Amino acid sequence: MLKKSSWVLWGAALFLAWHGLLLLFLWSRPFSPSSSSSSGGGGGKGEEGSRLTAQVIRLAQEAETELERQKDLLLQIHRYSRLWGGRRRLGVGVQDPPKPSPNPSQNFSRLSPPLSGAAAAAAEAVLPVLVLACDRSTVRRCLDKLLRYRPSARRFPLIVSQDCGHAETAAVIASYGDALTHIRQPDLSDIPVPPEHRKFQGYYRIARHYRWALGQVFRTFRHRAAIVVEDDLEVAPDFFEYFQAAFPLLLADPSLWCVSAWNDNGKEQMVEAAQAQLLYRTDFFPGLGWLLLAELWEELEPKWPRAFWDDWMRQPEQRRGRSCVRPEVSRTITFGRKGVSHGQFFDQYLKFIKLNDRFVPFTRLDLSYLKKEEYERSFLPKVYAAPEVKVEELQGNRRRELGAVRLQYSGRDSFKAFAKALGLMDDLKSGVPRAGYRGIVTFVYRGRRVYLAPPADWTGYDPSWS
Repeated sequence: MLKKSSWVLWGAALFLAWHGLLLLFLWSRPFSPSSSSSSGGGGGKGEEGSRLTAQVIRLAQEAETELERQKDLLLQIHRYSRLWGGRRRLGVGVQDPPKPSPNPSQNFSRLSPPLSGAAAAAAEAVLPVLVLACDRSTVRRCLDKLLRYRPSARRFPLIVSQDCGHAETAAVIASYGDALTHIRQPDLSDIPVPPEHRKFQGYYRIARHYRWALGQVFRTFRHRAAIVVEDDLEVAPDFFEYFQAAFPLLLADPSLWCVSAWNDNGKEQMVEAAQAQLLYRTDFFPGLGWLLLAELWEELEPKWPRAFWDDWMRQPEQRRGRSCVRPEVSRTITFGRKGVSHGQFFDQYLKFIKLNDRFVPFTRLDLSYLKKEEYERSFLPKVYAAPEVKVEELQGNRRRELGAVRLQYSGRDSFKAFAKALGLMDDLKSGVPRAGYRGIVTFVYRGRRVYLAPPADWTGYDPSWS
């Protein structure tokens, strides 16, 4: 506790000392010699007054910028002092190596080993955020949160790609000035579509925009990786921390092809908010705030679809047995009820998604448990060791003494029936359930962990289930 207080006092002293020096600089700053001359006419004095006013405004702006920097510094000091204090209460010294834990639920106190050269380089990698925008002037809500939580403009440059040519939205984006890069999709023409897809013209435009924008990020700007969000997403306080920590994992494990900020079944009553550090593997491509490598774009770009790009990503030919990382508690939420999907799923599911509201120091955690071999060694035995229950027992809140339980489905119809009964999203894409891994969907029901799982001898997804 003493050390925590000393850090806070040190930060406060630094804050006061800086501003004392700033005030002293302003008071001692000499006027321009021309400003004291009385030989000029009224116009000259007006010009000198204007120059002085501009100088004062500039100095005030510089002082305001420095105030913001100092405020961020104090917030970081406070955040880490709380982290150190919490670790002491857990009996872990600041410099003490953590005890290894095979249980991912304990990984909040499981620090990562010292960074290797490759991992250290990944920690400093530039991860641009690509925002896909069109005609929503409410993009401001998305951009404000990204800029508020962004820890470094250098490491997380913001690129906003706008389709549609909507003037009001363009003006909102332009109002951020140098805080972001604004690019515009040049082809706004109608796209020829089959007669039966006439009402899906919007999906064709979105796919075209994605292809152009990702091409700009990887071909023109030549970035190594990118975080993709859309203009109707709001991000969590640890959004950038999460992706920075997961990036080395994506580089190291070829069985992963994306990291997503989204949990499709992340409604507030279906997640354990106190375990916000929990991460999982999923065979379902979640989207809605996701990280990909340039190598993946090189693979996908030549065959990019004309429409419905996200469902195309979920096909076996694209997924090729690979998985994504996804969180227990979502790091994005969507506020875009209106769009080309006309609010599909929004009122029933999406508006109830829980957005994480506390900072998890992911870059200080050991995420190696998410590598395929280690994950399957720990996750699968835990699922199939859980006692099996009936859906009626879950709904009746019976057999609470069992703790985590398993509900087993035998086919497409039983999966959909159980999912509907428990409030899960019940649709399947190429046979893969949302948030599922090896057919297993993990969630919380009435305060306890539930695994909706196929039999232990599961042999793979059946695309005909879609």
